Amino acid sequence: MINKQRSLKTEILLRLAIPLIFFISIESVLSYFVTLHHVDVAYDRWLLDSARSLTQEIKVREGKVFVELPPAALEIFKWDESDKTYFKIISEEKGMLAGDKFVPEPFDVETDWTRPVFFDDEMYGEPVRVVSMLITRENTPEKVFVHVAETLNKRRNMMMDILLADLVPQMALVLLAGIYLVMGVKRGLQPLHVLADEIAQRSSRDLRPIPEQHVFLEVRALTDTINDLLERLGLAIATQQRFIANAAHQLRTPLAGLKLQVERAQREQDLSAMKPALVQIQGCADRMSHLTTQLLVLARSEPIDGDYELRPVDLCKLAKETCMDWVPKALQRHMELSFEGLQQPLHVRGDEVLLRELLANLLDNAICYGRDKGNIAVKVERYPSPCLSIEDDGPGIPEVEMDRIFERFYRIPGSPGDGCGLGLAIVKEIADLHKARLSLSSAGETGGVRIELIFKES
Repeated sequence: MINKQRSLKTEILLRLAIPLIFFISIESVLSYFVTLHHVDVAYDRWLLDSARSLTQEIKVREGKVFVELPPAALEIFKWDESDKTYFKIISEEKGMLAGDKFVPEPFDVETDWTRPVFFDDEMYGEPVRVVSMLITRENTPEKVFVHVAETLNKRRNMMMDILLADLVPQMALVLLAGIYLVMGVKRGLQPLHVLADEIAQRSSRDLRPIPEQHVFLEVRALTDTINDLLERLGLAIATQQRFIANAAHQLRTPLAGLKLQVERAQREQDLSAMKPALVQIQGCADRMSHLTTQLLVLARSEPIDGDYELRPVDLCKLAKETCMDWVPKALQRHMELSFEGLQQPLHVRGDEVLLRELLANLLDNAICYGRDKGNIAVKVERYPSPCLSIEDDGPGIPEVEMDRIFERFYRIPGSPGDGCGLGLAIVKEIADLHKARLSLSSAGETGGVRIELIFKES
């Protein structure tokens, strides 16, 4: 499933706009209920005043209760441009004394009549607000109830006026804030677009660090990571280019020799005359095969991404098996190849193929440059750190050359053999890859070389 591409601009606007809209909505709901409460309180007081004005028209004469409500007073009581007002006055003994019999009454028997009672109801299909009061006179024990009902038009109009006065500025504020957010986010992200355009215009060979003078602090971690990657990529490319140049230089000589010997063989008429050229061709092919193998190992020991997967390897078993493979070549020069290991496995983190190549190169050097009928000793030790050592009793290496023998394609002047100077360079590369310490010293007073490879604990 393909994920939709997410826009940073949209993400920022959503994270800012959604909480803003949420809080405005909450505030609007709260404003509605607060406004409703205060409007009800204000108009309930006016409604209560209307009810109290009716109580002044209740008279008591000779112990009897009656209502005197002139038409002019009734007209003044009911006059209202927006709402209709209804009333009902009821005596506990005589029943309704005046008003509209359809005015609602509270039906709860537990109603507290010590204070006015307000409630909502309907009358003639319209919602009304009703106040009910209990009127008592000192000169009569009879209870009189006054009920006044009023439609809700004024309340609704005032609520709408207040809510609009509250919400319109808020909506305008939200609109202005939204416009400001969009423009602010767009302007804030502009340096990133400028940086992206600058990088997009670069060539594939331009690995200069990304300039950070116009980069936000929050983006600095990303640019630092990219700059670090560019630096490592530049080093890897430079290493590969140097490797290719060196490989081309080293392969040119055996290829030229091979071509020369082939032309020489073509000029001869019989097989016996061709034989020296064929021998030279075989030698050139062997040297080229050996050089190609070493170049491939060298390239493998230099992963471009700077990381390499290392796994536990039994160093003792690996060294023993490699020594057994090289015994026949040592016997050809009448040399004694010995191995001293451990009874228990000794595991180090490494690449088994590369470690075998490392030991093979060390053994090849010891056999090629050691003395005839000499001794080569390979030893694996556990303490104080895992250590692989190779020691021979050959002529040794001059002190002035010990710092240069690990360079690629470098050979000590006057060295015998037809090596290409890659063996110890490969050893150094593989040791660095395994983060192992490589130590080179003289084996004794009579000469010889001792090379130690000290690993970290796995």
